[in-house]
Amino acid sequence: QSSKREWKPLEDRSCTDIPWLLLFILFCIGMGFICGFSVATGAAARLVSGYDSYGNICGQKNAKLEAIPNSGMDHTHRKYVFFLDPCNLDLINRKIKSVALCVAACPRQELKTLSDVQKFAEINGSALCSYSLKPSEYTTSSKAPVLCPKLPVPASAPIPFFHRCAPVNISCYAKFAEALITFVSDNSVLHRLISGVMTSKEIILGLCLLSLVLSMILMVIIRYISRILVWILTILVILGSLGGTGVLWWLYAKQRKSPKEAVIPEQLQIAEDNLRALLIYAIAATVFTVILFLIMLVMRKRVALTIALFHVAGKVFIHLPLLVFQPFWTFFALVLFWVYWIMTLLFLGTTGSAVQNDQGFVEFRVSGPLQYMWWYHVVGLIWISEFILACQQMTVAGAVVTYYFTRDKRNLPFAPILASVNRLIRYHLGTVAKGSFIITLVKIPRMILMYIHSQLKGKENACARCVLKSCICCLWCLEKCLNYLNQNAYTATAINSTNFCTSAKDAFVILVENALRVAAINTVGDFMLFLGKVLIVCSTGLAGIMLLNYQQDYTVWVLPLIIVCLFAFLVAHCFLSIYEMVVDVLFLCFAIDTKYNDGSPGREFYMDKVLMEFVENSRKAMKEAGKGGVADARELKPMVGGDEEEKLL
Repeated sequence: QSSKREWKPLEDRSCTDIPWLLLFILFCIGMGFICGFSVATGAAARLVSGYDSYGNICGQKNAKLEAIPNSGMDHTHRKYVFFLDPCNLDLINRKIKSVALCVAACPRQELKTLSDVQKFAEINGSALCSYSLKPSEYTTSSKAPVLCPKLPVPASAPIPFFHRCAPVNISCYAKFAEALITFVSDNSVLHRLISGVMTSKEIILGLCLLSLVLSMILMVIIRYISRILVWILTILVILGSLGGTGVLWWLYAKQRKSPKEAVIPEQLQIAEDNLRALLIYAIAATVFTVILFLIMLVMRKRVALTIALFHVAGKVFIHLPLLVFQPFWTFFALVLFWVYWIMTLLFLGTTGSAVQNDQGFVEFRVSGPLQYMWWYHVVGLIWISEFILACQQMTVAGAVVTYYFTRDKRNLPFAPILASVNRLIRYHLGTVAKGSFIITLVKIPRMILMYIHSQLKGKENACARCVLKSCICCLWCLEKCLNYLNQNAYTATAINSTNFCTSAKDAFVILVENALRVAAINTVGDFMLFLGKVLIVCSTGLAGIMLLNYQQDYTVWVLPLIIVCLFAFLVAHCFLSIYEMVVDVLFLCFAIDTKYNDGSPGREFYMDKVLMEFVENSRKAMKEAGKGGVADARELKPMVGGDEEEKLL
């Protein structure tokens, strides 16, 4: 029934999926409650000011904790947290395995002996040893090596806003990382890599900006090179398959004609096995080449649609220049949320009641139902992140739909992107919340299975490992399919203002009716965009090699180059994914346009001139084919209503 229902682009607007919007608001209120609870229970003070191993918050007076020695101290003049062994990190529990003390000042210079530690305490009034040891006893007490910091004490400085003394030289953390990097056999290599990053930070920043500029330029010019790229790829694939098949048959013929006299039986058997293998490879390559040619023969007309859509997508970016900046706003929103999420996570890490551990030091633990706030917080990370990404998809879809279904492009709104954001906020936040929740339901089980797989690595049997990997792979594929369907559902919502389920059903019907075209666009188009990403990464990497090669301040610049290339790929992916999104939205609009319009009076097309030429060429090809073009007629059947098929033929 949905395929027969009349689509009315941009005519009626109504709120969609309101219950899901209310559910999402309630969930966000719960996230706010977690943050407020962690702040109200004193976690904010412990996080910002820091606390020692006895539960005392630095920089203030503290109440005595029952049965815990050294608690309840007045640390009004001791505002900084100092670790006796700051380089002793515990990666599993995400903390520093060291006694923490509140001190008046951080040691700005390296202290090599206990005499230096004592002198620092006398001059600065900052005792770096345990509270039970007086500064005058640092060099005389037998307990000093245990109660005082590990020598040499590295030079440190307070972390801004968080009052922790952190080593200025990060080499101690580099030494810890050496245990995690198995391919580094020489300990000095890692130090040189880190020094290379620190001394080339200006070049890294400049190259990152270069990748950003290249991505924006590529989005503009890709409309002009799409046709060339498609045919270059087609020719390369044809030549590669023909050349590989020909070489295999040539090797088979050459080895078959080679003389076999005076050959020992073992070598003769090996030669026969090789000949048989070459024959199998040549036959397989021939079958692959034939299948590939047949696929190209079937898909050749649909490739033309891909080229046309890429060309129109380039025009969309010219008419809607704010689309180029869409990744910036999404990234900014994600960063703001992630900062909030991490800060709340840190608050939660210090929330709870003081409990004495096995070493006699204080830890803060949450008991009762509140201990499950972690899980709620993790679900919030996934759902709200997906919600922000879905808002981007809905915004882009709304703007492109406005462009496509506006016959006179001169009558476009002043800022279609802003108009799309306005429609999203007023009408469709519930639809976005529902779609992002569906992705969350699939993503959480996959992450749980990945965590179980990582914990059982090396312990599970082969069958269990295979089942786990299969489940993870299936959930990943399901997530990708749902992401694609969600994006098209948002487009249908932007067109007809229907709820999520109705939009998903309508979009699914359209996609099934145009399955071969969808396959062509997703294969040819995605590969073209992948080549664009490779081009940006290679260009940025080449510029990096040329710049880093002239630097003499360091010897190893592999890590800076890797960082630059990864950032370039990330930037290219963010920008070209917007381009891919625009192409997908244009295709759904095109499929709907050709399904419900035929160009006759009263049913004029909305499409661009380039797409109109594609439709006219398809019609001419069908008329020339006559009765022999049954297959093509079936292909074009979804483009018009069922009553118009005879007229088209």
